[in-house]
Amino acid sequence: MITCSPGPSYFNPSDLDSHNFMQPSDPVKAKEQHQSLIRTIEQTGTRVVNLQEMPGHPNSVFTKDTLVCTRQGYIRVRMGLPSRMGEESWMAGVMDRIGITVIGTIDAPGTVEGGDVIVGEETVFIGNSSRTNTAGIEQLAGYLKDLGYEVRLASVPEPFLHLGGAMTLVSPDTILCVEGIFLSSVHKGFHTIEVPNTGFISGNVIPLPNRQIIASKTNTLAADALRSHGYTVYMLDLSEFTKATGGPSCLIMEVK
Repeated sequence: MITCSPGPSYFNPSDLDSHNFMQPSDPVKAKEQHQSLIRTIEQTGTRVVNLQEMPGHPNSVFTKDTLVCTRQGYIRVRMGLPSRMGEESWMAGVMDRIGITVIGTIDAPGTVEGGDVIVGEETVFIGNSSRTNTAGIEQLAGYLKDLGYEVRLASVPEPFLHLGGAMTLVSPDTILCVEGIFLSSVHKGFHTIEVPNTGFISGNVIPLPNRQIIASKTNTLAADALRSHGYTVYMLDLSEFTKATGGPSCLIMEVK
């Protein structure tokens, strides 16, 4: 997994609104929380590559959004939030250096952010949101279908920023999702674990090997539901990233 430590840009965003921050984060707490996240991931046996933030890009800490990664390689996106443009090239450079092949690029006027894309073994879910538009979806779906994936589309309602805020593929055949948000056809063929809509990261967790999960310590309803289905859940304080409208999975880029 690829993560990015918060640094000066994250702690001093030039403008809260343009970066979609609700409030500034506490540097000491944010660093401690991010380090705890990395330790927990590594303790489950998953390797972590941790980056330094992209200068002038406070949202680069949310690595999930910066590309779409499949087993066959990565698709370079085009960010939907103007202040995040440039992070695509930054993360593409990282992937190139570690030897992951680029298999496509989203071009204007299309926009796609990785938080709106959930890649399963044979199925990919794409959210149509304020950050991922129809033109971007059409391009992305074309690449994915050529690779043999079934593509399913879902409309992302408020208060969710991305599809990943409302659902997570927690194992190959099981989806954690917010109840009453999606048409039944979106999840057809998958087991679902439904949770109430308590906020913009209600359905957002980090799935790890062997039915292990990382969840925000505030997301107790999702944690309880997952435990009742046999998952081991690690509850972490990630409040300093919620301030920037990010959930747990926003902080990691899973490399297939």
